[in-house]
Amino acid sequence: MSANAFSFLPPDVLRFLMFQALPEDVSLHGKAPEPGYVYLPASHAKALRPNTMVVEGMRGAGKSFWWAALQQSLIRELVAKLSPVAELKDPIEVAVGFGEAQTPDEYPNRDVLKQLLLQGADPRLIWKTVIVHKLSGANDPVRRMNLWQERYTWVRDNPEQVGRLLEARDKEYDEKSTWFIVLFDALDRAADDWKNMYSLIRGLLETALEFRPYRRLRVKAFLRSDQLDESRVANFADGSKVLASKIGLSWPSYDLYGLFWQYLGNAAVDAAGQFREASGALGLRWQRVALGDRTIWRVAPEVIHEETLQREVFHAITGPWMGRDHRRGYPYTWIPNHLSDANQRVSPRSFLAALREAVEDSQNQSSKHETALYYESIKRGVRKASQIRVRELKEDYPWVDVLMGPLRGLAVPCDFHEVIQRWEKADSLDELRRRCGESGEELAPAHLDEGARGVREDLEQLGIFFRMSDGRVNIPDVYRIGYGLGRKGGVKPVRPRDGG
Repeated sequence: MSANAFSFLPPDVLRFLMFQALPEDVSLHGKAPEPGYVYLPASHAKALRPNTMVVEGMRGAGKSFWWAALQQSLIRELVAKLSPVAELKDPIEVAVGFGEAQTPDEYPNRDVLKQLLLQGADPRLIWKTVIVHKLSGANDPVRRMNLWQERYTWVRDNPEQVGRLLEARDKEYDEKSTWFIVLFDALDRAADDWKNMYSLIRGLLETALEFRPYRRLRVKAFLRSDQLDESRVANFADGSKVLASKIGLSWPSYDLYGLFWQYLGNAAVDAAGQFREASGALGLRWQRVALGDRTIWRVAPEVIHEETLQREVFHAITGPWMGRDHRRGYPYTWIPNHLSDANQRVSPRSFLAALREAVEDSQNQSSKHETALYYESIKRGVRKASQIRVRELKEDYPWVDVLMGPLRGLAVPCDFHEVIQRWEKADSLDELRRRCGESGEELAPAHLDEGARGVREDLEQLGIFFRMSDGRVNIPDVYRIGYGLGRKGGVKPVRPRDGG
């Protein structure tokens, strides 16, 4: 489908709309999202149910987004209207058990948690103390104490009083047909070594299971996949059942584009209405959702799964090909394919970042193309998203950079012994051992003790490496580009001066 499908929506107007709609920074950092930009994939609705204890997702998949969104009554109301599957129709009270922000009155920070663990505190009771604090009235003992150490000691030493308090609160909420949910996110901020992190997550999962028999009291934890190693965090009675019930935040291609339409259709500019009309003429049917005194627009859920239609609309923005002909690929599939990790996962954060960069670059090169998005600009957008993903990896797993840095310039797929040679030349594994050391101040690869083959497994689990059928190492474009590795026929790697 050519760009003239939007004959009454010129490319410059489309670019203006995308520039206004797409965020410069997709990360919310704990802030509430704008209701108009709340897109609810069908698979995410189950994750929001009060009875879902564990929500799993890669970085950028939406864990912190939903953690923040569930704290807002207006967005809970919106979600209830969007999907009955989310089961948010009943009134809900939400409390925060842990998050990115440093709020010592709400929950203990990393240093306090470390001190408690050093003193032999039971991680399950630490989180139970946090929840008891949320449920206590002004005159209850825990509320009259100022320090988490004091609160923990009281909860530990007074199990009968704690049990009676929780039962009484549960009865009160049940009589009001109201859920009370305590949300936990950013558990990587809770510890500075794997031992303590796994210990705290194990305790949190135990606590979530402990609260399951209550009628209205619930715990919901948002966790990364690497934080859910069953042998380390589920080695307690019925622990495997907790993990078996987890819901993953997945993003198939049709939902990525559904999110894109959500941004364009709800932008605070007149062009948003023009886009709804133009895309509607192609068959992208829009629905109006009333939320208080405002209107939210969404693409009809049954249309979201019609990928042929979504492709037609997107190609009206980009043109049909990623080059001069079809041999270079098709934009609708090319973008997700080049942003997928080795586990075929794409984060919406990377997707939106790639499109935002493509918009800006297309504007700067408008004389070279007749479409709203130029295919060369899309490639640059993917390189930008790759750089962002690499920066995120450095933040979450500093050790990855030690292993990937020496591989710059290597062409993949390649034999693993070529990777080992690069690591040996750079002394990478010894450098990791020195960095992590006995102090555990930096999270190390979980299998570092097993040498090169162990850290290969760690990189595979993160979706950075994947093993081909002949045993060779391959790396998906989203990481290959940012780390400066080559591949014949692939997108050019980021040069060192580009900040990759």
